[in-house]
Amino acid sequence: MRKIAVFGAGYIGLVTAACLAELGHTVAVRDIQDERIRLLNAGQVPIHEPGLAELIAGNAGRLTFTLSAEEALAGAEVVYVCVDTPPTAAGDADLSRVWSVIGTLKGAGRLKAVVVKSTVPVGTGARVRTVLDDSGLAHVGYAANPEFTAEGRAVADFMRPDRVVVGSSDEAAIRLVTELHAGVDAPVEVMDVASAEMVKLASNAMLMTRISFMNEIAVLCELTGADVERVAKAVGLDHRIGPHFLGAGIGWGGSCFPKDSEALKQLASNTGHHPQLLNAAIEVNNLQKRRAIQKLKDVLGGLDGARIAVLGMTFKPGTDDMREAPSTVLAARLLAEGAKVTCWDPLAPESLPEPWASAVRHATPEQAMAEADAAILATAWPELLQVPWEAVRDTMARPVLYDGRNLLDPAGMRALGYTYVGVGRP
Repeated sequence: MRKIAVFGAGYIGLVTAACLAELGHTVAVRDIQDERIRLLNAGQVPIHEPGLAELIAGNAGRLTFTLSAEEALAGAEVVYVCVDTPPTAAGDADLSRVWSVIGTLKGAGRLKAVVVKSTVPVGTGARVRTVLDDSGLAHVGYAANPEFTAEGRAVADFMRPDRVVVGSSDEAAIRLVTELHAGVDAPVEVMDVASAEMVKLASNAMLMTRISFMNEIAVLCELTGADVERVAKAVGLDHRIGPHFLGAGIGWGGSCFPKDSEALKQLASNTGHHPQLLNAAIEVNNLQKRRAIQKLKDVLGGLDGARIAVLGMTFKPGTDDMREAPSTVLAARLLAEGAKVTCWDPLAPESLPEPWASAVRHATPEQAMAEADAAILATAWPELLQVPWEAVRDTMARPVLYDGRNLLDPAGMRALGYTYVGVGRP
């Protein structure tokens, strides 16, 4: 078993650390946020991720949390870099946190490998290798080990992944990273660093394109009277295509898809290539939210003064993550049109900036919809399937529902007296 230092206590860092501890390794987690480390040392997990709190508690003897890089690196054989790489104003990935971690490694006597899990531009590994060499760490191996964990099921994705990608030209580093995953039942795909860096961006771009393509089909379904849900189901039964990521709706968001799409777009631009398909996928996604607002305007005859309930705020169910959530665009556009916004979500943080600061938050979907002129279902929380819709109908000023996730049964909702509008459904 190895001693590992994980830099970054966000979604990826905490899941990586907890799962490596579950596999039997001793893991020190370092972060620069005082409050986050304080909570972790108090036995509280600062993010919501199913199964993560239990995993951390069950491996308390192998996990430590610290603000000190020196403490984390003491005796560490492997460093995992799991820090954020947000976009800069120019659209490039901000690697300042990555370089900050690399800058702390000089003098780490037992260090054998640096492993980057953060999503970075292709070519970053070669630059890190040069910096390590110039810092007297030429003996330390380097590997790219991109993560493919989805929020809401990240622990399961780490422990039972489709594949483990290891990018390195150092045979010792390849063996070490492979050894660290002993107990994970998945094929290990070994490749060069640049290819490993590209795999993460390409995988997410493929998934984004599938979603945007089905949203394009949804528009055609609305124009022709076809039902995109039935179309998607039949298309997904084709073994060459499969059923995943074919759901039409108000578009994708989160910490990965928007950032990675822009990073890949910027990478292409920097090399003089115009990524037409990727640009189209991004444009379609951006339009989905605005199409939803226009549909509500058409049904209500305008939004000025209307009371609209936004049901679901996080970018997907099962997480408390608000990053790039489609609901935020919806709320901002509704307020800009003069509407009054109420909202509900079971996990969204209590304190949020605009546009949510101007919205009235309620403890239940029923309360959010009381006296509303319309409701827009923005996140497919399963709790919304349990709402007493017939009773709610009588509390609304106008029983209008825009189902931005095609979660509910159109015929059933219309039978209850709702003006039901879905995505790509007649």
